[in-house]
Amino acid sequence: MDYLNGEPVGVDELKALALTNFGHFTTLRIDDGRVKGLSLHLDRLDADCRTVFDAALDQERVRSLIRQAVGGRTGSLAVRVTVFDPGLGVARPGADAEPHLLVTCRPVGDASSPLRVTTVAYQRDMPEVKHVGLFGQLAARRTAQRAGFDDALFTEPDTTFVAEGATWNVGFIDARERVVWPAAKVLPGVTMRLLQAAHPWEQRAVPLAELPEMRAAFATNAAIGVRALAAVDDVPLDPEHRMLDVLRRRYLDLSDDRL
Repeated sequence: MDYLNGEPVGVDELKALALTNFGHFTTLRIDDGRVKGLSLHLDRLDADCRTVFDAALDQERVRSLIRQAVGGRTGSLAVRVTVFDPGLGVARPGADAEPHLLVTCRPVGDASSPLRVTTVAYQRDMPEVKHVGLFGQLAARRTAQRAGFDDALFTEPDTTFVAEGATWNVGFIDARERVVWPAAKVLPGVTMRLLQAAHPWEQRAVPLAELPEMRAAFATNAAIGVRALAAVDDVPLDPEHRMLDVLRRRYLDLSDDRL
């Protein structure tokens, strides 16, 4: 069951989100009622709500609505909390907002196989916000998949520097086995931030020309954790590199929170 402000949601309540598509969200992975980085997800929702709607969120209310949607279900779930205002339309998005909370649940998919990705010059609107405007990202993913790849890896439009994946952050393992996060305008993903707290890293510009020197690469988001990349364009990477297992263990060993 999906809920809007704690009530079962129907088609009419979702028309504004479908037709106007103005809002923001976060996606949490919940394993048997526990979440990694819960406070980061709640802080993101509050910060993005202030940016998008000039309004604050009650984090305890958000947490309560997530608990309601999950109910007594066990196992692994991807829970998305979407914030939008049904009263804002295309003509007057500048009106005072009254944010509503939509909580949806779905099973966590299999993310064990390494990804083969192709690079695309693209930057999301307001890259620091996890907003619902996914058309450009999904169009790039579709084009990549139609070309035989699994997904798209974005580079900054006016440079050859790597930025982020379509719906994930990217990290690299260099020749000295250091973790490198690209310095670019990207979404500060919760999983990326948790890994940065758990393992030494550096951040710098990563040009495409440097990829053949990298030993491995990985995608991160809440649903997949740490997922290896097998190749970027025609550059092969080691999906079995030992540092990937190190990062996975560090991530799995992080403490979690009960809803």
